[in-house]
Amino acid sequence: MVRALSLAPLPLIPLSLAAALALLPVSAAVAETQKTSAELRLESAAGVFEQKMEEFNARAERIQADESLSETQKGLRVAALWSEYQPHVADFTAEATRQAGLIAEAALAEVDVEAIVREATNGIAPLIEGLSSNGAWAQADPEHMVTYGLVAQYGVDQALDALDEVGAAALATPPAPPVPPIPSGA
Repeated sequence: MVRALSLAPLPLIPLSLAAALALLPVSAAVAETQKTSAELRLESAAGVFEQKMEEFNARAERIQADESLSETQKGLRVAALWSEYQPHVADFTAEATRQAGLIAEAALAEVDVEAIVREATNGIAPLIEGLSSNGAWAQADPEHMVTYGLVAQYGVDQALDALDEVGAAALATPPAPPVPPIPSGA
């Protein structure tokens, strides 16, 4: 049985919009007055892809508007039409992946990662030193040791209970019958 494809709202506008939106964060990350060759290639590929999707949309709408076709026939024809355009989607995706990598590489080349790490960790060293010297684990207090021992014992008990449950479940499940031997003459 062949089902008609539900094509009332064709997913082409979101697809082409997604292609256009894919360019925005990458372009914003590089934010230069002059675009790189990778950005230009990506924009060009997006333009070609957009045209192909508009072409597909127009053809699919003509199929949907054809009142001489049943819903099943319309669905089959649009599905066949989509298979014709799938290579364009794959090509654009591959090109976008290539160019996005080059764009990101160019953007990261201008980022001073060491400065970002320095800024992010500025002031953390005294905090870590204070925690490590003043934390409960740094104290040799017998009461803390008992508490830590109880916590560890609780974890071990939980693990043992889980193992017991797995063992009980394994015993409750009957074993599979043995596989009969293969005759030696076969």
